[in-house]
Amino acid sequence: MQIRINNSILELVKGDITELSCDAIVNAANAQLVLGGGVAGAIRRKGGPAIGTECSKIGGTFVGGAVITGAGNLKAKYVIHAVGPQMGEGDEDNKLKNATLNSLKLADKHKLHSIAFPAISTGIFGYPVDRCAKIMLSTIIDYLKDNTGIKKVTMCLFDDKTLGIFQNQLKKSTELKSV
Repeated sequence: MQIRINNSILELVKGDITELSCDAIVNAANAQLVLGGGVAGAIRRKGGPAIGTECSKIGGTFVGGAVITGAGNLKAKYVIHAVGPQMGEGDEDNKLKNATLNSLKLADKHKLHSIAFPAISTGIFGYPVDRCAKIMLSTIIDYLKDNTGIKKVTMCLFDDKTLGIFQNQLKKSTELKSV
């Protein structure tokens, strides 16, 4: 499923984000930038040790923040490490919005034209997928309405259930906007 927003495309796909050929993939990171499990673990395994070495040099970032490294052996050129919230820490919705927005801003700052996101914080951090879909999609749509060099944003979702939730939310978002 894809929609056009100004000069950009927003698409939803099911798949493995580490297999995508784009300028940057987003890692659902922790604040210490340690590549542990989930998306980060897959990035570590497939991308090789260079990504973790760069993360160690950076040292970390705040919840809602994003930093960029090379992509090692991945097909993407860069990895943007976005720190989403853990459920129960407070102000989770705003922190997820900021992690998404800061990733997009970082992509523009580095003149990247394509970026792929996972469903940030919905794994071990326990963030509800439906809330994630609503916040991430609305943030991306609003960002793409402004002046951006980003031509394509992909939401790469791991399973059919998550993809379905994001598809339903995107339909709702575009219906609301077109009324």
